[in-house]
This record gives sequence, structure tokens and C-alpha cells, in this order.
Amino acid sequence: MTAVVETSDQPVDVVRPDVDRAADVRRPVTARGAGSDRYLAFVLGGDVYAVDILDVTEIMEFRNLTVVPMVPEFIRGVINLRGSVVPVVDLALRFGKRPTQVARRTSILIVETSGPDGAGQHIGIMVDTVDKVLNFGAAEIEPPPAFGAGIRTDFISGMARHDGEFVIILDVERVLSLSDLQLVTQVATSITPADVTE
Repeated sequence: MTAVVETSDQPVDVVRPDVDRAADVRRPVTARGAGSDRYLAFVLGGDVYAVDILDVTEIMEFRNLTVVPMVPEFIRGVINLRGSVVPVVDLALRFGKRPTQVARRTSILIVETSGPDGAGQHIGIMVDTVDKVLNFGAAEIEPPPAFGAGIRTDFISGMARHDGEFVIILDVERVLSLSDLQLVTQVATSITPADVTE
């Protein structure tokens, strides 16, 4: 599968040969992030973040969300993704910042995390814009700072430099705590795809 996202610099091609959409076969959850040196960079509130490319299963344009009552504010709603209900998290709200303002380039990254039961869980992450795929070797990634990153340090797996600026590499497994993952799983399983507006 290839998703192409237009950016100000160049298109970003995300190739996922390990995902066969027709058969809906996915790589084992334990293989995510193992040995990858490629990261998908995105902008959120003016800061550049990145996630391991192996955690990303899809990049999509922002679309209308079905709002779910009585969930934390950072869960903005759900989408119907080929018959599966996928919760969408606003990372800006999760980081204690202002909500992401939907604009022309707002995107949703579909990432796969380990659910509370150990099975894979797809979650949508709202971002201002997708930037590009970056390559960082292990030696180029510094440990998370003790302070000053603007978000909880346990959300960060490392920091790297690109074009003279820091890129904050997120640990998608930690961005949502175990209790948050349980809530996201409950939201995803309590709603049927027919309940989700397109």
C-alpha cells in the first residue's frame, strides 16, 4: 500500500508492503518499531514530532468525526475505517495544549498500538500537517530531556536534529497510558460502524 501526502517540500510516500489490505493481514504487534531508522515527521502546534514509520499504517486527510459523549476531551471522536471503528485522538489536547484547529492540511495518522489485552489497536492521531519521512540512525537519537520539551517526558522516546532543529520522537505506546488505551478500546468496541457518519 502506498499513501501519498502533498507537503510544502515534496510528496511523502509511505510504503507498507507488510500490510495487505485485501486480506487484512498485518504484521505481528511485537514487530512494530523493531530496528527501524525511518520516522514520519509531522507538525503539531508549530513543533515537529515524529513517530516510527512502522507504527503508521495509513495517512489520511481529515474528515468529519462522529463525536462520542462522555469521553476525555482529547478523544475528538471516531471514524469508520473500512468497517472498523477507529478512535481519533487530538495530540495537542493530550499534550495539554490548545485543540488542533482543522485546516486544509490537517491529517489523521492511523497508528497501531498494543491494546490493553495485547492485541493491536488502531488509533487515529490528529496532526496539523504531515511533513516527511526522516532517517535517523540510533547514534543520531539522543535520550529524552529531563525537562523543557513542552510535553511529558515519558511520551518521548528520543530527540534528533534535522535541518538544525530538534525533532521530538514520540513513543506511541506511551502517549496513551494503559487506562487511556482501555478507554479507547471501549470506545472502539461500543460503537458499530453503522453508528459512525461518513
